[in-house]
Amino acid sequence: MDIKNTKTDKGMAGLTILLSLVTFLFVIGLLVMIFSLMGGEMIDATYTSITASVVNESGAYVNVTGYTLASYGALNGVYTIDAVYNATDGDLLDANRYALTLGVLTNATDVNWADANVSYSYTYDASNGATDVMGDTTTGIAGVTDWFPIFIVIGAMVVLILLTVIIITAVRGSGLVEQSA
Repeated sequence: MDIKNTKTDKGMAGLTILLSLVTFLFVIGLLVMIFSLMGGEMIDATYTSITASVVNESGAYVNVTGYTLASYGALNGVYTIDAVYNATDGDLLDANRYALTLGVLTNATDVNWADANVSYSYTYDASNGATDVMGDTTTGIAGVTDWFPIFIVIGAMVVLILLTVIIITAVRGSGLVEQSA
């Protein structure tokens, strides 16, 4: 029975190793991306929704410039004005006389109120133990790609070592160098 050598990749000197390494890094990168996206979605899904109220926040001035609500900025949430009272006489201001945009209470009429009390409620998403752990895990998984340059350098070194071995073997086999006994 005649067995033939079917290996035909002569002169490739470790190229298959390098291609395997590139494929390996691509697959790892794809998995890291998928797990990072999934982790981000899981974090968003597990926040604790908190509703809070502020009653009679004093010192508000309702004019064209606007008054920024005290709790706005610290929490990104949905704010709703419950009531605005004129602090001077205690009258409730009609909701058509003011507007709330991005936490800033502005006047919608010509009349300005230098001192008003504002009552409002807001809802925001608060982190909890689960969101903190998932955030740390997602950050850790995303950090895997920091190792890619090291893998590439090690793979290139392996290919260079294989090339060196092939060159040394070829030079010895050519008879140009005397082999000592």
